[in-house]
Amino acid sequence: MQLGCDWDLILRERAAGYARVASANIEREFPSHILHTMSGPGDFPHRPADRTPVFFGSLDWHSCVEMHWLLVRLLRIAPDAVPADEIRALLRAQFTAEKLRAEAEFVTGRSGRSERPYGWAWALALVHELSELGDADATRWLTAMAPLEAALSRGFLAWLPKATYPVRYGVHPNSAFAFSIVLPYAQRRSPELANAVTARALEWFSSDTGWPARFEPSGHDFLSPALTEAELMTRLLPADEFGTWLGAFLPGIEGREPATLFTPAVVSDASEGQIAHLHGLNASRAWCWRRLAESLPSGDARVSPAAEAASTHLAAALPHVTGSDYMVEHWLAAYAVLAMT
Repeated sequence: MQLGCDWDLILRERAAGYARVASANIEREFPSHILHTMSGPGDFPHRPADRTPVFFGSLDWHSCVEMHWLLVRLLRIAPDAVPADEIRALLRAQFTAEKLRAEAEFVTGRSGRSERPYGWAWALALVHELSELGDADATRWLTAMAPLEAALSRGFLAWLPKATYPVRYGVHPNSAFAFSIVLPYAQRRSPELANAVTARALEWFSSDTGWPARFEPSGHDFLSPALTEAELMTRLLPADEFGTWLGAFLPGIEGREPATLFTPAVVSDASEGQIAHLHGLNASRAWCWRRLAESLPSGDARVSPAAEAASTHLAAALPHVTGSDYMVEHWLAAYAVLAMT
């Protein structure tokens, strides 16, 4: 499958299908993967929707958050390509004040901290999408979401000073990816959080050199440690400084080296949840490579290899976004849309 550069056209051709999958995932309570810290015998939710009445579907909390984010982003960027009235009706039923207060209580508890930083970042990205949508529905939903937004912002601000070291591997706790996802929200709605994230990110990553990308991927990755860090730095460094930093961090891009970073991952069994992560790696690499290509000056020798790698990885991911096993389908559409927008 060859992809051109018309990312918007590719998205619009698939947007309705992605919206249908996301809507079905949100309402599908089982199977469910719950992380819950028990305080005593019998301390366990009777069913997922009792614990988190908004984000109970799509196998797990963070994936359900991603599916809500996906629907709001599609409403914003491609409203005529999706069943907008159906999406709005679903979101009206989901985003009620009572349900969202329960979600705020969840994220402040011990079990909710298991979603930090990945799920928390996606939840604030959802708030950001609503603020970008900016219509009457979005205004009402943001008002209802205020307790959850406040709890998440406070949680991040309390946690960041204690996060002595970054997490650099390619699954949920990855620090660079969470920072990239939360920064647009913070820059628009919470200057204190934006400053805290920026300071911590620059402390951790600005002096990095010689990342050993030849060892990627690991078997369960859905994020590239190399590329997520590089993508984050496109947001934090001035354009002229970023190119220099990237050359020290990932030398060899102009020569398409290391080859492992330019070669899509192979998924041997989409029904095995951890192996299925590799479909997400292809999609998230597409997003990162595209961001790098768009952040470098037009005459830079690294632009063409990065742009080609973005297309190659997206082509590898797209056939599996829908119609695949539920271990893929409950989350991958969010990464496909992230890559194309």
